[in-house]
Amino acid sequence: MSNPFPEAAPDFSDPLGLLRACHERVLQHCAMLEGFAARLDGELDGDALQAAKAVQRYFATAGRLHHQDEEEDIFPFLVRQSLKLAQLVHELKQDHGRLDDLWAQLDARLAWPKNISDVDGFRAAAAEFIEINRRHVQRENAELLELAQHIFSSKQLAEIGRSMAKRRNVRVSW
Repeated sequence: MSNPFPEAAPDFSDPLGLLRACHERVLQHCAMLEGFAARLDGELDGDALQAAKAVQRYFATAGRLHHQDEEEDIFPFLVRQSLKLAQLVHELKQDHGRLDDLWAQLDARLAWPKNISDVDGFRAAAAEFIEINRRHVQRENAELLELAQHIFSSKQLAEIGRSMAKRRNVRVSW
């Protein structure tokens, strides 16, 4: 018999688990964006408009904070560990820059989805944003977070978790 209770979501006491969980949400919102972009040829119903709003809200808030978590708390330490990790961090930061550029194109359009006039341009930007995110998440999960799990001490992980919580104005008591 399977466990009838869902697994508890990671919290700030498990910052690497929290980043992995955020990666799952990134992929879910990319799928929503993909579905929304596919519906732009027809009438945008309530579900499509809701999807656009959810994608816009997620990447404008949680997605932005996620990049800050990595760039301020994870990357600086890992870049000093080896040339291989430094190269990986450099490439992941390049992805973040490109994702930020693409998000700047998508953000305002998703805020007013009925006003998207350049459907082909929107779809091209969305497709590139989705493709980079999917590749990026896979790489971070398989390479970066897997290595980080073995590199960071429990004290460092606690500091990272506190930093992530502070960034979100969440108080932790451990």
